[in-house]
Amino acid sequence: MKIAGLQKVSLLDYPGRIAASVFLAGCNLDCGYCHNRWMIDASAVAEAISIPDFLRWLETRVGLLDGVCVSGGEPTIHAELPVLLREIHALGMLIKLDTNGTRPQVVRGVLDEGLADFVAMDIKAPLDARYDLVAGRAVNVADLRETMAVLRVWDPTAKQYEYRTTVEPHIDALALREIASEVWRCECWALQPYRPPQDETAAQVQGVAFDFEQLQEIARDLAGVVPGVFVRGE
Repeated sequence: MKIAGLQKVSLLDYPGRIAASVFLAGCNLDCGYCHNRWMIDASAVAEAISIPDFLRWLETRVGLLDGVCVSGGEPTIHAELPVLLREIHALGMLIKLDTNGTRPQVVRGVLDEGLADFVAMDIKAPLDARYDLVAGRAVNVADLRETMAVLRVWDPTAKQYEYRTTVEPHIDALALREIASEVWRCECWALQPYRPPQDETAAQVQGVAFDFEQLQEIARDLAGVVPGVFVRGE
């Protein structure tokens, strides 16, 4: 397991908290719009900071940071993830886990052990054959639904997790309504505007995506189905 990047302070990545964000290299998906595509192949990534050095640095932030957002890449592909989360929690830090939801057993294990305090799960497309198009690789949508079920059992109040959809050009208003049918009324669902990666991979996603104002209008319409839907960022 390799740390590809470290943001030492973030006011955005962990809702309502001051957090550091650590990005673990490697992902089991290949989304064309991903701004962290450069870390998909962990073997090609230079380590930004060793895990022991990160933990030593984090110890100096006790009392200054509320917690750590563990992102990627996809954190749940790493067998060593629980070890890292235990070390972070041992410092009294809260943990937000970002996940694409493809490894429900790992998410269940993390939550059963009390190693995460907030979870953000991506829902990239309607849960059908279109998912593979957006994700860039074959995805078993049953795994996604299982991860959603795991989150619902873990937190029946739906206060400590959220779903996120980056509304890239493949996702139209009908697709968003289909995703909404999978989300419970009590749950939070963040729509995120698409921003083309500023590198050679940008051409992989063709078409025009909704802008911020259009997404706000769509969110107002979807609120009749999912009251917790909102648009994040501009």
